[in-house]
Formats: sequence, C-alpha cells, structure tokens
Amino acid sequence: MSRAWFPKRYADLAARSRVPAGFAVAVACLWLAQPTWNSLLAGLPFMLGGLVLRAWAAGYLAKNQRLVTSGPYAWVRNPLYAGTALVAAGLAIASRRWLAAALLSAFFVLVYLPVVEQEEQHLRKLFPEYEEYARSTPRFLPRRSRLSGREHFSWELYWRNREYQAALGWLAGLLVLLAKIRA
Repeated sequence: MSRAWFPKRYADLAARSRVPAGFAVAVACLWLAQPTWNSLLAGLPFMLGGLVLRAWAAGYLAKNQRLVTSGPYAWVRNPLYAGTALVAAGLAIASRRWLAAALLSAFFVLVYLPVVEQEEQHLRKLFPEYEEYARSTPRFLPRRSRLSGREHFSWELYWRNREYQAALGWLAGLLVLLAKIRA
C-alpha cells in the first residue's frame, strides 16, 4: 500500500472543491491571458490531446463497478487527470502568461494530487486487484501495462460520465481566447 502524502481532511476538502475551484482558476487564467494566434496554435494540440484522452477514458470508466485496465487505463492509472493536465498545459501556452501557468500548476499539485491519492486509496479498498494494477501501471506518464483488460469503449459510458461537459467548458474557454485575440 502506498503512503499518503496529504492528510485525509485536506484530500476531502480538495475533492469537494475541485470543480468550483477549477472553474475559478480557469476563469482567472482566461482573464490573465494575452493570447496571439501563434500561442493559441501552439497550445491547441495539448488542449485537443487532453480532451481526446479524457473522452477516451470516460468511455471505459464504470465508476465503482469494476477495475478498468483497458484503453487508456492500460497506459496510465489516471487518464482523466492526465488529460486535464494536458488541457491545462495547452491553456497555459495559449495564454502566454507565466502567472497563468503557475496558477494551473499550483492547482494541479494542491488539488488534483491529493484527490488522485484519495481515489487510489478508495480503489484499493474496493478492488483487491488494484494493488497489482498500481504496481504495473504508472500514475501519469504513459507506459503500456502488462495488465490489460478486455473492456471496450462505450459511448453510453461517455455520456453517463458527462464528459461532454469538459468539451463544452473547453469550447467556452476557446471562445474567450479567440475574443481576446480579436480585441
């Protein structure tokens, strides 16, 4: 079992506040942003790659029902968070502001890392086989796991997990960046 880096009370608070806090950080980054066409084009591949990774992962994820080890989960234990990190990196690049990059980085470390840790502890309790999966599959940096399941992508899971909300949120942010470029 892995050692917890964050106190449980802090991880609980991070888990409860991650969506509203993430929205606030995104709004702050968009407000700070001074994008150009070049910076937007440089950040776009990261943002789109992150959205695709998140969508791919959501189409496999049956929360608390089974341990998923197929699709992106055969490469990383936390593809949804890895996708979010890619989107954030793309936003930081597109914004052309070091402060935006620092805010996004701090948010990831202070909010997402404790949440990931808490979720992994939950999965260890829920699925005894999680320990072996965690040993063979990296947390964030992709490497093909020797443990790959037989699940397949499901659009039903994609919709049930409401992943379209991430795409809509990204689209709203993209429109703000485009408006700032045109201003």
